[in-house]
Amino acid sequence: MPSSAALSRQERAERNRGRPTLAFDGTTPYARYGAIDTLLSLQRPATDEPAETSFIIATQVMELLFTLVRHEWERARDALDADDVPAALAALRRGHGAQDVLVDSWELLATLTPTEFNRFRDHLGEASGFQSYSYRHLEFLLGNKSAAMIRPHRADPRAGARLRRALGEPSLYDAALRLLHRRGLPVPAERVERDWTLPVEPHPQVVRAWELVYADDRPGNELLALAEALLDTAERVTRWRHRHLMAVKRTLGAKPGTGGSSGLRWLSGNVQQDVFPELWQLRTGI
Repeated sequence: MPSSAALSRQERAERNRGRPTLAFDGTTPYARYGAIDTLLSLQRPATDEPAETSFIIATQVMELLFTLVRHEWERARDALDADDVPAALAALRRGHGAQDVLVDSWELLATLTPTEFNRFRDHLGEASGFQSYSYRHLEFLLGNKSAAMIRPHRADPRAGARLRRALGEPSLYDAALRLLHRRGLPVPAERVERDWTLPVEPHPQVVRAWELVYADDRPGNELLALAEALLDTAERVTRWRHRHLMAVKRTLGAKPGTGGSSGLRWLSGNVQQDVFPELWQLRTGI
C-alpha cells in the first residue's frame, strides 16, 4: 500500500497537472533539506584572484566526499564484522562511486597556474590539506595508523575524539582479515587480535590466505568478490594520491608545502605506498 507521503505526491502532481510546484512559503523545501543557503555562504575568498574561488570550492567538495567515503567504508567494515559480505560489497561499491568523483574533483584545479596560485597562496598561511581530519580518518580506516597524526587536532575536541576512536579500532582491512580467519583461512593470530593503534608490515601468511581465496575463482565466491572490491578501493586511493601529486607538481613545482612539508617529495612517498599491500603481493606468486 502506498505511504501517505506517496499519496500526497500523487495528489500534488494531479493538482499541478504535471507541472512543478512554484509557490512556497519562505525558503524552498529543496534549500531547507540540503541546507543550501548555509552551503553557499561558505565560499569566502581572501583575495580578488578569480582562481581562488575554484581552489576553495575544490577543497570543500573534497571534504564532503571524504565524509561520504568514510561513511561507506565504516559501513563496509561493520558489515564484515557481522559476517555480512553482500552488505560490505554494496558499501564498497558505493564508496567506489564517491572515490571516482573524488579523483575527478582534481579537474577543478587542472587549469590553476603557478602565477594564479601565487596571488593568493600567502593568504593560506600554514593551511594545508595534510591537516584535514576527515582525510586522516580515511587513512586510519585504510590501516595507515599513526598517533602522531592526531597531534594537529588536539585543540579540536570533536575531531580529536573521532580520530582517537578510529586509531583504536580495527581498520577496514583488519575486518576483512578477521573475516578470513573466521572462515578458516590461515590468517596469523597476530593479525586477528592486536594493538589496533599500530601499523603492521605485510605478512607472507596473509598473502597465502589471499592466494587460497583466489584459487577458488568459481562464480559465487564472495571472498574473491571481496578481495577484488578491496583492490578496487585501494587502486582508487592511489589514483587520488597521484592526481594530488600532479596538481602540486603543476602548480608549485618543488617548492615547500604550505603546511611545513617538503611538498612534492612528501607526496611522492605517499604515492609509492601500496594500499592493502598483501593483495598486490599475491599477484606475483599466482
